[in-house]
This record gives sequence, C-alpha cells and structure tokens, in this order.
Amino acid sequence: DPRLTARVALGLLLAANLAVAAAAFGPWGGSEERLRAQLAELSRQVRQKRTSVERLRALAERIEKTRADVDRFMAQYFLDRRAAYSSVLGEVYAIAGEAGLRPKEHSFTFEPIEGSGGLAMLTINGSYEGGYGGLLEFVNAIDRSPRFLTIDRLQATPLQSQPALSVTLRLHAFVRAAGETQ
Repeated sequence: DPRLTARVALGLLLAANLAVAAAAFGPWGGSEERLRAQLAELSRQVRQKRTSVERLRALAERIEKTRADVDRFMAQYFLDRRAAYSSVLGEVYAIAGEAGLRPKEHSFTFEPIEGSGGLAMLTINGSYEGGYGGLLEFVNAIDRSPRFLTIDRLQATPLQSQPALSVTLRLHAFVRAAGETQ
C-alpha cells in the first residue's frame, strides 16, 4: 500500500531529523562547558589522590623507620628473658663492687606487662652495705648503665655497729621472650 509506505518513510525522516537536531543542539555527553568542568573536576580529584598517595607513602616509610628503631631499642635495652637475671645481677654486683658496696641477698620476680606481647618486667630486690659515697656512686652508675634499669625503691639506714649504711633496693629491668622483638 502506497499510503503505508509514505507514512513509514515520513516517520523515518522525522526520527532522523530529531536525531540530527539532538546531536546538533545538545551533544550526548553534555555541552562543551560541562565536559570541560567535568575534566577540571577529574583533574582536581587526580591531584588530590596523588597527594594522598604521596602522604601515605611517606607515612609508610616513617612507620618502617620507627619499627626499625623500636627493634634496635628492644635489642639494646630489653634483655632476653633466659639470661636477664644473671646479666642484671652480674652488672649490679660489678657496679656495687666498683662503688665500694658489699652485696648481700637478692631475690627476683618476672611480671608480664599486659598487652605488650611477650614483654615482662624483672624486679630485683637486693640489700647492700657500704658508705654514703659508695651509695651515691652506685646510684649514678645504675643510672648510666647501658641496660634499661630503673630504681623503684631505695632505702638506706645507718648501721649501729659500723659507720656504714644498710641499703635495700628494688630495681626493674625489662625483658622479652627469647629472640622476640616488638
């Protein structure tokens, strides 16, 4: 039928005209200004992401450096648990001898440090006899010890029979499980 054919042809021409008009007056991706604005926004986001990545890289490097510093600190100042008592006691005896104090009895305990993952505190209670000058030398030497020793309690009382002091001392040293670092 010629009428049906003409109507289909007119419908196709109308559809083609509408498609050309839409493409000419409004591009499918948006106007040129809108596309430029989108490009500028995406460029800004890329810069922000790069800056963020650079900050995270720097942070990761600082974390690795800090982790290495912690491992060095732990290896230098935290003793291995198996040898801690003998190492600390040997060092304290040597310091006492150099200061002129006579070591008496000693006792020790290990107390775990909560949340530290294998660290413990070694507490040494000891008694000594000697002069006041020797006690000062002893305390200064403990303070300068290459170990991380802390004096928790120190009590000195004069002896009645001699011109000397009876000293009781509580020391703390920090220990880690064998071969462990934080």
